[in-house]
Amino acid sequence: MLRLDGPAPRGAGANELLLPCPQTNLSESLSLTDLAAVAALVEPEAQALGFDLVRVHLFGAGDDRTLQIMAERPETGQLNIDDCAALSRRISDLFDALEEAGKDPVPGSYRLEVSSPGIDRPLTRLKDYGNWLGHEARLVLTEAAQGRKQLTGELLSLEGEMISVNDKKVGHVTVPFGQVLSAKLMLTNKLIAATRPLDTSGVDDIEEIDENADLEEQED
Repeated sequence: MLRLDGPAPRGAGANELLLPCPQTNLSESLSLTDLAAVAALVEPEAQALGFDLVRVHLFGAGDDRTLQIMAERPETGQLNIDDCAALSRRISDLFDALEEAGKDPVPGSYRLEVSSPGIDRPLTRLKDYGNWLGHEARLVLTEAAQGRKQLTGELLSLEGEMISVNDKKVGHVTVPFGQVLSAKLMLTNKLIAATRPLDTSGVDDIEEIDENADLEEQED
């Protein structure tokens, strides 16, 4: 995952959904509606640069919060360091203008992080499942399907909004997209072979955030 952090925390005198869908990650300070509004502000900035917005994710607590904006070039599925910097500047300028107008989209202190999906990328949009059929993924559900709230296995098909997975423990399971809380590709040799190498020039920090670690422990 390419990652570019803003120069300083926002909301402290500095200049610093999961797209709005069932997979949006929330914090105590932002409701689903608030985070969807942030995504709606950010998406045109990404599109102006020719990028697709992958997700908006807020994590951390108190003064140690990070607003992660993940985007990609449609033709490559990634961003390079210059792309991340360009998008970070546009978002910072927009948020600064909104804050000065008394319409701060993310109240309080936080760090802005603009990043590119890693190889084991999150699946946040319906089309992501169709793009990665035949690859292994892990889906965390809002309610159990065939007795399981977490499915791990090959993505078999996408028909309308119905996603079929060959789960390693219970076999073929089909769930609606709206029942998926979060999902990501699993790192396999097949996925590595199918993924273009990431351009890591100029990147000092590569970070993987495992959002499902606690859920995995509960399942196992």
